[in-house]
Amino acid sequence: MVSLRTVPPKDRIGRRTFALVSGAATLAASRPALAQKDLPVVALLIAGSARMADDRVVALRLGLKQAGLTEGVDYAIEMRFADSVVTRLPGLVAELAALKPRVIVSVGIAPVVPKVAPDLPHVFTAIADDPVRMGLVQSFARPGGNTTGNVMTALGGEDTMAQKRVGLFRELVPNFRRLGFIGTMSVLASTELAALRRVTGHFGFELLHHVIEGLDDIEKAVAATTRDGADALYVSGEPLMYTQMARVAPLVVASGKPSFGTYPDWARAGLLMSYASDIYDGVRRAGLYVAKILRGEKPGDIPIEQASKFLLVLNARTARQLDIKVPPTFLPDEIVE
Repeated sequence: MVSLRTVPPKDRIGRRTFALVSGAATLAASRPALAQKDLPVVALLIAGSARMADDRVVALRLGLKQAGLTEGVDYAIEMRFADSVVTRLPGLVAELAALKPRVIVSVGIAPVVPKVAPDLPHVFTAIADDPVRMGLVQSFARPGGNTTGNVMTALGGEDTMAQKRVGLFRELVPNFRRLGFIGTMSVLASTELAALRRVTGHFGFELLHHVIEGLDDIEKAVAATTRDGADALYVSGEPLMYTQMARVAPLVVASGKPSFGTYPDWARAGLLMSYASDIYDGVRRAGLYVAKILRGEKPGDIPIEQASKFLLVLNARTARQLDIKVPPTFLPDEIVE
């Protein structure tokens, strides 16, 4: 068994950078409102709470800083948080649109912005679905309209991600035969489920899925999947699961089955492993796009970016609890103790 040690994630924002950017933002916020009233407004919309979104806000500011723009001098930020209540999103978009921002950034909730404010320049980030299929843009190379941004999937889409995740998980749990899928039938969850089904033959496992209609069904689904003989569990990266992570992760961990998911936060919350592009790097890159729009470029002329940086996270505590021997060839970017 390899000796486990905690290592910092390669692609996360460092503490020094966090302090510098946060400090600059504090100075900007302390300036009189009158001095900022004529600055271009960058609107930021996040589905979760302000407490959960600290790193994302810092990442956006960092991207703008790297593009040579200073908050309080070149732009001002207006933020709204839905506190994981999806029904609040349209009202928050309308509220931000009323401020006449130069651009709005949405984190993980791309479709709601163009529906409510189609004329507002829009940069999306932290979505794992195909923006063309979703009707957000015309193509990756030429988005058209008022929307651009970046996606969390690599070339090959969800199939590539599913094959990579299962392959990595197999290094930790080589003998699992039945994989339980924990997710609803949302667009993203359905895409993940279909991709996992396509790799079952290659890896030799059966996929189990009990339909989840809402939060109250999650505990029942975990129990039923385990009762049906699942050797391991996969948690969807869909918004419902992610925004309710504090409720979902303990239920999955309590099953006693090795589990894996998408975003790094899932492994940090107790799942054995996660593999995905880094949300924070995506938000930082969205800041670079915002800078282009503030300087006059049209969103429809800025190509959609696909993810290029990925994080493999291992929860060492969970591995020990499950008596899983981590092979020396398994090299995570981050180990959670």
